[in-house]
Amino acid sequence: MSQTKSLNVDYNYTVVRLFALTTVLWGIVGMTVGVLLAAQLYWPALNFDTAWLTYSRLRPLHTNAVIFAFGTSALFATSYYVVQRTCQVRLYAEKLAMFTFIGWQIVIIAAAITLPMGISQSKEYAELEWPIDVLITIVWVCYAIVFFGTMIKRTTSHIYVANWFYGGFIITVAALHIVNSMVIPVSLTKSYSIYGGAVDAMVQWWYGHNAVGFLLTAGFLGMMYYFVPKQAGRPVYSYRLSVVHFWALIALYIWAGSHHLHYTALPDWTQSVGMVMSVILFVPSWGGMINGIMTLSGAWHKLKTDPILRFLIVSLSFYGMSTFEGPMMAIKSVNALSHYTDWTVGHVHSGALGWVAMVSIGALYHLIPAVFGQGRMYSVKLVNTHFWLHTTGVVLYIVAMWISGIMQGMMWRAVNTDGTLTYSFVQSLEASYPFYLMRFIGGLFVVTGMLVMAYNVIKTVRAKEGVLEPVAEAA
Repeated sequence: MSQTKSLNVDYNYTVVRLFALTTVLWGIVGMTVGVLLAAQLYWPALNFDTAWLTYSRLRPLHTNAVIFAFGTSALFATSYYVVQRTCQVRLYAEKLAMFTFIGWQIVIIAAAITLPMGISQSKEYAELEWPIDVLITIVWVCYAIVFFGTMIKRTTSHIYVANWFYGGFIITVAALHIVNSMVIPVSLTKSYSIYGGAVDAMVQWWYGHNAVGFLLTAGFLGMMYYFVPKQAGRPVYSYRLSVVHFWALIALYIWAGSHHLHYTALPDWTQSVGMVMSVILFVPSWGGMINGIMTLSGAWHKLKTDPILRFLIVSLSFYGMSTFEGPMMAIKSVNALSHYTDWTVGHVHSGALGWVAMVSIGALYHLIPAVFGQGRMYSVKLVNTHFWLHTTGVVLYIVAMWISGIMQGMMWRAVNTDGTLTYSFVQSLEASYPFYLMRFIGGLFVVTGMLVMAYNVIKTVRAKEGVLEPVAEAA
C-alpha cells in the first residue's frame, strides 16, 4: 500500500490516486459523448441509424458519465484526501476504501453497457435499473463508513468545515437514492416505481434537484473550502460564515425540488413552496461564493501567475451566477418562459461545466502532484492553456443556450390577433440551429482542454518523484 508521510502521519494515497486518474478519464469520456449529442442536434444523421447511438439512449449515458463517473469520482478522490489531511490520520477501513473504488468503477461500466441498450427506468439522473441501484447503495454505505470512521478517529479537536459539507452530501445522497429507487422488480432488467402519478414526479424531482443540491453543490463546496485556501495560501475569509453557509444550505435546499414541476398536476401549494425556498436559497449560496472569493484578500496578485487558483476562483464566479439564475428561473412567471427551452440547458451547464468541472479540475491540479510526490504539475503553461480553452468553451456554450432558450420561449408564446400561434414548433427549431452549432463548438473547446489535462497528468505521473520544481519557481 502506497504511503506518503506528512505531519508525522502516513497517509493512504493509493485510493486517492486511483480515483483522481479515473476522474480525468471519465471526464473525457462523458464530455465527448456530450459533444457527439450536440453534433447530433445539428447533424441528425450522426446517429448512423444505430439504435444504441440514438440521442435518446446516449443522453442518459452522458448525464450519468459526467455526474456520477466524472463528478462523483472527483468527490471520492478529494474527500478521501481532505479527510485524512484535516483529521491527520490514515483512512479508516482501507480495504473498504479500495472496495468503493472497484465497486464504483463496476457501476460506471454497467451504466455504459445498459443505457445504450435502452435498459432504463426513464427517471432523470436515476435511469439505472435496480441491480445497479443495489450496488450503488452498497458502495455508498461503505463510503460513509470509511469517511465517518476516519473523522471519528481524528487526532484534531475540531471538524474542519470541508468535512461538514462532504459528510452532509454523503448522508443526503444516500437517503435520496434509496427513496427514489424504491421499485418492484419484474426481471433483472425491468422494474416499476412503487410511486404513481404526481407522487412519482414529486419524489423524482425531490431526488433530482437535491442530487444537484447535495452532490453537485454541497460536495463540491467541501472541495472549495479546502482547495481554495490551500492554493491561495490564505485562511478561509470567514470561518463563521462557512458554518452558517452549511446549515442554511442544508435547511433550505431539500425543499426546492418542486420548482421543476411548475404548471403540472402537482398541487399548486407544493409548487409555491418550491419557488419560495428556491428564491431564499440565493442568500446562503452567495454567502458561500463571497466567502470563497474573499479568501483571496491580500493575495489577489496570485491570480496573475497561478492558473490553478484561476480555475478555483472562476468556478466560484460560475457558482454565483448559477445560484442567481436558478432561483430566478424558479419564479413561476419566469418559469413560464424558460421551462422546456434551451435556457434550462444553459443554466444546467453553467453550473456543471462552470462550477462543478472547474472546481474539480482546479482541485485535481493541486492534488495530483501532491499524491504523486511532485512539487507541481509537469507544465504550468498547459494548465493555463486548459483554463482558457475551458473558459472559452463554457462561455460559448451557455451564451448560445441562453439566446436560443429565450428566443424559443418568446416564439412559443407568440400569438396572432385571432389567437392562433404565430410560429410552429419546427420554426422555433430552425431558428435555434445556429446556436446548436455554437454549442457544439463550445463543447469541442471543453473536450480539447480535458485532453490537454490528460497529457499534463500523464507527464506528471511518469516524472521521477520530486523532480518537478514548485509552482512558484516555474511561474
